[in-house]
Amino acid sequence: MKELWDLYGADRAPLGRTHARGEALPEGCFHLVVHVWLRNSRGQYLISQRAASRPTFPLMWETTGGSVLAGEDSLSGALREAREELGVRLDPKQGRLAFSQVRDWVKGVRFGDILDVWEFAYDGEADLSAADGEVAQARWMERGEIARLLAEGRLVETLAYFEEL
Repeated sequence: MKELWDLYGADRAPLGRTHARGEALPEGCFHLVVHVWLRNSRGQYLISQRAASRPTFPLMWETTGGSVLAGEDSLSGALREAREELGVRLDPKQGRLAFSQVRDWVKGVRFGDILDVWEFAYDGEADLSAADGEVAQARWMERGEIARLLAEGRLVETLAYFEEL
């Protein structure tokens, strides 16, 4: 069964249509994507390394995230992605929407998404048994370590906004 996304206009207004993942996204249409940054009480972030078998960015470091499914809102999608990829059950009251941006084209590639970046307070650990082979490992890292991964080209480049988070 194909993953379905709700479609939105660039103004975030629902278009009342769904779209199947993998098909060409119609021009002028966007879908919701979430990035989820988990921050502990020591100021560290839980980030993960993509599995070697991933078709894009294998073995690169990233934050948890993905597409919001049809019928979900941004927060529900963020909670689901954290559960699926890191085995983490987050308290929605511990999260805040850090920022949102429309990404039509990025470096010549059509993204066609509305990116919502969430930050959650979380002091637990990851349970990668839930990751279904998507994640090689997860670690708590200081801001400087993450900045170094970005500078070395080992952090997925679309996360370059991290320095402003």
